[in-house]
Amino acid sequence: MKMIFNVEDKPKFSQTLVFAFQQLLAIMAATIAVPVITNSAAGSNMSIAAALFGAGVGTLVYVLFTKAKSPVFLGSSFAFLGSMAAAFAGAVSMEVGYAGLIVGAIMAGLVYVVISLIVKFAGVLWINKLMPAVVIGPTVAIIGLSLAGSAVGDLQKSNVEGGSTLLAILCGIVTLLVVTICSTFGKKMAKLIPFIIGILAGYALAAIFTAIGAATGNASLMIVDFSPIKALGDGGVTFSTFVSLPKFTFVEAISGFSQIDGAYLGTLFAAYVPVAFVVFAEHVADHKNISSIIEKDLLTEPGLNRTLLGDGVGSMVGAFFGGCPNTTYGESIACVAITRNASVVTIVTTAFLAIVVSFLSPIIAFLSSIPSCVMGGVCMTLYGFIAVSGLKMLQGVNLGDNKNLFVVSSILISGIGGLALHFGNVTITSVATALILGIIVNKILSAKKDDKASDEANKKTA
Repeated sequence: MKMIFNVEDKPKFSQTLVFAFQQLLAIMAATIAVPVITNSAAGSNMSIAAALFGAGVGTLVYVLFTKAKSPVFLGSSFAFLGSMAAAFAGAVSMEVGYAGLIVGAIMAGLVYVVISLIVKFAGVLWINKLMPAVVIGPTVAIIGLSLAGSAVGDLQKSNVEGGSTLLAILCGIVTLLVVTICSTFGKKMAKLIPFIIGILAGYALAAIFTAIGAATGNASLMIVDFSPIKALGDGGVTFSTFVSLPKFTFVEAISGFSQIDGAYLGTLFAAYVPVAFVVFAEHVADHKNISSIIEKDLLTEPGLNRTLLGDGVGSMVGAFFGGCPNTTYGESIACVAITRNASVVTIVTTAFLAIVVSFLSPIIAFLSSIPSCVMGGVCMTLYGFIAVSGLKMLQGVNLGDNKNLFVVSSILISGIGGLALHFGNVTITSVATALILGIIVNKILSAKKDDKASDEANKKTA
């Protein structure tokens, strides 16, 4: 895919700000969803602004370790939701739970550091042999397809109780169509910011319906929940109306570190470390995907060892501030692919923008008010693009060969079917399970093929 802006390109400053805001919108919903879900499950009070700050700082760490050669944004990882809930469930107090988030993320990050050292000395050829195109292609497709239910679910949601599902779908579809039309037929700038245009169009339509509903007293017309914006004026206009300090995790955790005991450390180890190995597989899949998009092998340069270090250390730093371990984001990769803007300068600006925005109450309020249905329309394009990117990797694979056919089918069916494995607090996601199954099937069938080749060679020798 020909990029408009390549990895090393530097768009104009004004353009970069707009591109960065678009990247921020692309990763926003998922990044803030992790602390929201954890709060609901654990009764905690994690800050979405702090999670956004942590994602920004974690991304800067990643860019530093990858020598500014990988255009990927790091955001809050859904894979660690169970781990984070376990950190609070096993804690004797909420302060210890916050401390556990940081210690657990450090444990997971250290797994990445260890694997990175192994890769540095062993190279990446074993990764390519373990995960060839026939395995990695359908796995990347599953990353997108496994999120399809989330996108469609959001598409049908009104953020106001009693709001019409049909109107919510209409707003989401309008967003989807505007994004696709701008990306396909738009002039150069429209092609580069289709998500901003699409979100604004969907939001405007939803706001019109909401205004009519409020004026007529018809709740079914109300789509947008403006309460986050209205809350800014509660208690009068003060400095905090415009600027507020996020509730950083390390501040909440200060008094909890001294209360951590050996048993709790064991709980954190069991909850975080196995998941880190699972996320490693997704890390490889994401980087193979972005490599195919920008047509540069990131596993070779800057190297898988550097991307792992960036991801691992970025997760530690991100959790220190926001409580959430970070991971490479498919939404960010899809945004790069659709807009054809792979500029790392854009990613760095997005990271700084996330940090600045986390302090600005009005922007946080506005972003929180964007209807789920509008983001659902955007996510349909993002997740769909991830799925198609994976399928494109199969173009050079001979699916007429039963071996390849069985490998791909086992991955697709187990992934789409949602085959996840649960071991106490540890969950192996459907994506990771599908990848592991695909590797096993591919190795077994490849071994059989190698045996036949060896027998034929022996016959010729005899």
